[in-house]
Amino acid sequence: MSDQHPSGAPWRNFYGRFKGKGLRKSQEVYLDEDLDALSPGAVTWEANPDRTPIDLAALFGDKDVWLEIGFGGGEHLVHQAARNPQVGIIGAEPYINGVAMLLGKIREAGVDNLAVHPGDARDLFDVLPDQSLSRAFLLYPDPWPKKRHHRRRFVTPEHLEPLARKLKPGAIFRVATDIPDYVRQTLEQVPRQGFEWLAETPSDWREPWDDWISTRYEQKALREGRTPHYLTFRRI
Repeated sequence: MSDQHPSGAPWRNFYGRFKGKGLRKSQEVYLDEDLDALSPGAVTWEANPDRTPIDLAALFGDKDVWLEIGFGGGEHLVHQAARNPQVGIIGAEPYINGVAMLLGKIREAGVDNLAVHPGDARDLFDVLPDQSLSRAFLLYPDPWPKKRHHRRRFVTPEHLEPLARKLKPGAIFRVATDIPDYVRQTLEQVPRQGFEWLAETPSDWREPWDDWISTRYEQKALREGRTPHYLTFRRI
């Protein structure tokens, strides 16, 4: 079997969902009217087979650029954009229902410092310039609890190696999860890619960040009796 897609893209297994239940009419309008204008650039292999890097200066000027990987319903992404207008933030999320929810929140909040990639973060890594990001967020990622599925988690070399290349030296990488084994794998794998864990006391991973907003995923975890962990790393 060929290891490439007919478009020239490498075969990349994707194990999550691209679409859930039917979209509301308003969400279809958001996707039709707003999504193209919020694109960070030509990310797909069909649109950019040469993998030309995105021009972040054209997108955000001289702002620092942050990235949220798998933004879910977009609560945290919009919160950070509103709180940090001096920063440009890219959100990557392949689940189109979540993208539609985000677009509605962007309209409501009126923020203009966001870009949205409705797809796999690995395709975005292909076209982000190296050492271009000042911060990245991985918040309540898919846990893939079965041991044989742990290789599907984001905190594996397939994802962490390109992320590390895109982060500037000194950049911050935040991970939030309520799954103890995901914490274990994160603390094992992330430092191997050139990060240091910024924790000196238990409160540094037990208490949320000062600028945190609790998402629907965290609220579900709390209702079901699971304990959130907040892990902060710095790119060496």
